[in-house]
Order: sequence, then C-alpha cells, then structure tokens
Amino acid sequence: MVASFDVEPYKAPLLFLGVAGVAVPLFRRLRISPVLGFLIAGMLIGPHVLGRLDGLLPFQVPVLANTENVAAIASFGVVFLMFNIGLELSLERLTLLRRFVFGLGALQVAVCGGALYVIARVSGLDQPGAIVTGAALALSSTAIVVPVLAESRRLNTLTGRATFSVLLFQDLLVAPLLFMVSMFADEAERANPLLAFAPALLAVAAIVGVGRLVLRPLFQLVAAARSTELFMAACLLVVVSTAVAAGLAGLSMALGAFIAGLLLAETEFRRAIETAIDPFKGLLLGLFFVSVGASLDPWEVFAHPGATLGVAFGLTLVKGPLIAGLASAFRLPWRKAREIGLLLGPGGEFAFVILSTAGASGILPEGLAAEILIGVTLSMTMIPLFAALASRAALQPTPVASGPEPSELAPASRVIIVGYGRVGQVVGALLRVHKVDYICVDGDPGIAAQARSRGEPVYWGDATNKDFLERCGLGNARALVATMHKPSAVDAVVKLAREARADLTIVARARDAAHARALYKLGATDAVPETMEASLQLSEAALVDIGVPMGLVIASIHEQRDIYRKTLIADESQTAPPRPFKGRRLKR
Repeated sequence: MVASFDVEPYKAPLLFLGVAGVAVPLFRRLRISPVLGFLIAGMLIGPHVLGRLDGLLPFQVPVLANTENVAAIASFGVVFLMFNIGLELSLERLTLLRRFVFGLGALQVAVCGGALYVIARVSGLDQPGAIVTGAALALSSTAIVVPVLAESRRLNTLTGRATFSVLLFQDLLVAPLLFMVSMFADEAERANPLLAFAPALLAVAAIVGVGRLVLRPLFQLVAAARSTELFMAACLLVVVSTAVAAGLAGLSMALGAFIAGLLLAETEFRRAIETAIDPFKGLLLGLFFVSVGASLDPWEVFAHPGATLGVAFGLTLVKGPLIAGLASAFRLPWRKAREIGLLLGPGGEFAFVILSTAGASGILPEGLAAEILIGVTLSMTMIPLFAALASRAALQPTPVASGPEPSELAPASRVIIVGYGRVGQVVGALLRVHKVDYICVDGDPGIAAQARSRGEPVYWGDATNKDFLERCGLGNARALVATMHKPSAVDAVVKLAREARADLTIVARARDAAHARALYKLGATDAVPETMEASLQLSEAALVDIGVPMGLVIASIHEQRDIYRKTLIADESQTAPPRPFKGRRLKR
C-alpha cells in the first residue's frame, strides 16, 4: 500500500521556485526589472488573482493562498538586504559622497516627507499615521533604480552618483524608521518615549559590544579553515543570529542585521562576506517581493481607483519636482536634476516593510495600507519608463571624470594588489610613496589581519573568484598587480581580469621566462620573471661596487630589461631561453 503524500508543505516553495526559475527570466527578457517581476508574479499566483479562479475551474490551480507559510522566511529577505546595506556603508564611502549623502539626501527626505505628511493630514489621517505614511512614501527604490542605472552604464555619471548618494541616505534612515513604527505601535511607549529608548539602547549596546568581541575572531577562525562552505555558514549564522537577538530584545530583526553589517564593514572580511551572502540576499529578497505581491489585491485598483492611482501618480508629481529643485540647489544642471527627480519620484521597496508593519500594528487601517501599497507598486513599475525618458532627454551622459563636476562624486579608481606577501608589500609601499590609491587582497587571514592592524587596506578572500574581484572594484580599477607565489593562481587571476576588462593594465609576477611567456599569452600587460630581476639586481650591485657610475648602471639595467621583455613577447621559442644580450664593449 502506497503511503499518502501531503504536498501542501511543498506547494509554496515549488511556486516560488517556479516564479524564480521561469517568470523572472521571462520578465528580464522583456527588460522588466526582476523586482517588478517578483511583485507581478506574486500577485498572479496569490489568492486575489488565480486564487479566485480556483473555485471556478474543474481542476486545482496552483495558488499561494496562505502567505503566512512563507512570511517568516520572506522576512529574512529584508534582513539580508539591511545586512548588505550595513556592509556597504563604510566610512570611506560616506566620506567620499558626504555632501550629497548628508546634504541632498537629508533635505530630500525632510522636504518630501514633510509635504507628504501634510497631504496625509489633510486626507484625514491622525498624526502617527501621517508621520509614518509621509516617511515611508518619501523613500525611493534602491532595488530598482540602482540596477536600472547600472544596466544603462550611468551609475558612474553625475546623475548616477548623486542618485546613489540620496538612496544611500535613505538606506541609513530605514533602521530608525522601523524603530519609530514600533514605538508608535505601543501606546505606553508613545506616551513615554524613554520607556522605548532605554531598553532599545541597551539592546543595541549589547549587540554592538558582543559583536566587537566575537565577530572578527569568529571569521578569522573560519577563514583559517580555508573552507568556502564553512565561511558561508558563518555568514548565515551571523546574519540570522543578530536578527533573532534584535527580535528577542523587542527591536526590528532588520535593525540587528544592519548593526552586524556595520560592525563587519571595516574588517578584512567585508568583500568576501558580500560575495558569500549575495545569492541568499537576492533569493530571499525575491521571496519577500513574491509574498508582498501575493498579498496585494489588484481589484482594489478598480474598487478604489482614486486612492490607488492617486498614490501611483501623485507620488511622482509631488516628489519629482521637489527633488529636482533640491538637486538644482546643489548646483547640478537642470537637465540632470530633472532626471534625478524622475528616478527618485516613485515609491520604494521599504514602503512595503514600513506600511505593512504599520497596518498590522494598527497605526494605519489595514485596508488603507493595502491601497497605498498597490499605488506604490504601480509607481515602481514606472521607474524603468521614467529612466528611459530621462536618458533620451539627456543628450549624452557625462562621465564624472571628464568635466568640472564635484570631486566627491568621482568613482574610486585604484590599483588592486593580489597577494600581500613580501613582494606585494613592497609594491604597496611604493604606491604609497607616490600617493597612488590601492586595495590589497590576500588569501591568508593572518597576513590580512596583521596588515589591517597597521591600517592598510587589505581584504581576505579568493581572488580567483570573479564575483569577489568585482566586489574589490575590478570594474573601474586603474591596474591590477598579481604578486602571488603560486604560478597557477597568478595565471587564473590574469586570465579572469583580462576577460573582465580588455583595457586594464595587468602586471604579474612570473616564476621564470617560460611562465612569463604564458602570462603574456593570457593577457598580462607586463610579466616580471623573478630570475631576471634577481640577475639584474646582482649586476647592478656588482657594477656599482666596482666603481661604474650609477647613472650608466641604471641606464644599462633599464635597457637590458626592455630587451628581455621584447624577447619574451616575441615568443620565439616555448622551450629555449632568451638569447643572451649583446653587451657594449667599453672604450679604454
């Protein structure tokens, strides 16, 4: 007898995987943002669309009827997003963009939030509901705007960097807004804010204190094991445990993960952690948007067109001109200011988190919160269209480096040193002498930790991983210097870097002449054999010690190095050594 199999627990995961594997690639092919793909697909498989057909058809329709089955897992999408935001908010990035982050970003939230608060009050909402609504709708969509700018290669234009700065400030503000919503939800805390702030501050202090003591030693221990699986497990443990700890303390789980990200942002493991959690963040964030889409009722658009369409179009009509005016006040050209207003005018994904929490806690009527969220969703669907209109209106995006634009918007352009042993440290020291910005990567956690303690920009990670190198800034690096001792590792890094950037300057350490020839074939700009450099240095020392003038010695050393390099590039033979140099006979 065959045992009965209960498919119900597997229905929601199967539906989500079907959406992720089929629907979202289809939307991407149609050039629709994956976030919108998840939202629309979630709405289609939710109880308000296919769910209504389930009872009318003779066969069962696969429907995500109960979003509570995936809500707990879906909430971790926001948790991972906040952790990633914490990782990205390094002091260096905030310092580089400080005028636009804390100037334009702060003014945008204050002015737009204030205008939307007034509209909400006039519409009949009480003060807490109007404050939450105004703050939530003032935020824009990082998840859609940044990929749209990246796909059109405008992220490093003046418009892109200024837009990113505003989004960065909004991301900073999400954690305080979530805390504000939880405070408004409790009458006692609203009456006496100290009752809320004191335990919350103690909880935050405890998370920060324990994190400073535990996180770095934990990752040093795991990194020493040199296991990708263990490192990934440690990343997941940190994200989930800090989120749960914050939840147990009465704070938002996303706030706990955000704090953990901030603590790890200045460590040598930051780049490797970003690479490890990126797949989980994308998948879980997609699950969050599917659950949000499933909870939205599109029939509300027809039932309450004034509220839903009013929010969708009203947001851009209110926020767009205000943001454009503020950007213009920061001495941005009007054409670019208008483009920024179009991109940031629609709502953002964190409105779902804030307004859903406000509706569930009674700050907003749940019906009203649902109508507003539908309007936010509709406004987000218009972002790619607005971006296309803005790019067509612009004659040509002007790169930041090509004009007299604010220096704090210039994209970071560094030399990447891969391998920070004795050779890499000498390269770094010389770059510092000549004031060339650089970043270092090493696979030994001990070397990375020692260099970090000296204040050097060294990160631990696997440089043969393309995603990791891209996290280190390969896309806009000035040059890459591969100094690893293992020839196979040098080969892999040179090949990967050349495939990613045809214009990148790549200087590689070679073991001998044969290895140097192989590196030139892989795309190295310069390959320096250790044997050749040792012989040249010995020759230089001997000539100087016997009294030959230093100038003549240096000139001859440079000449011999050029001849050797040309011989290697010519690749006359794979096995025979380079021909001996013809020295000049000195006149006596």
